Amino acid sequence: MAPETAQDETLADVFWAVARLMRHRSRRTAEGFGVTPGQARALRQLAQHGDLRLSALSEWLRIAPRSGTEVVDALEERGLVRRSPDPDDRRATLVGLTPAGESVAAGLAAAQRAEADAFFGTLSPADREALTRILTGLRGTDAPAEPAAPPRG
Repeated sequence: MAPETAQDETLADVFWAVARLMRHRSRRTAEGFGVTPGQARALRQLAQHGDLRLSALSEWLRIAPRSGTEVVDALEERGLVRRSPDPDDRRATLVGLTPAGESVAAGLAAAQRAEADAFFGTLSPADREALTRILTGLRGTDAPAEPAAPPRG
């Protein structure tokens, strides 16, 4: 089978190729902070929303509760998050960032912004604006609803 030429690539092919590049860059950035991409996403959600119930964190990450527990276990082992009882529901557990976790989350956010700026910096400001508008529109067409505002601890 002959290799694909640029003319043979569909819009979907190009989109997925760019998404793969972004995912690889994101993985490399996360690894620089000693975390997996999934752990980096959890740190980002906790930095954004504050303390969350484990179930709410899993929902925000769009992963099964068991997977959420595994992510939190690994982060807790590294001293980046801490668990505490939920004062509103003694059956539930809250997860929050430790000072070390806040530091890693802030460093990750800055590194990810710099990575995105470098990646998209090859585009003109008008092209970046158009791409943002297009992707935002596409995201809204079939995107699952965002989880409800999580209870804060």
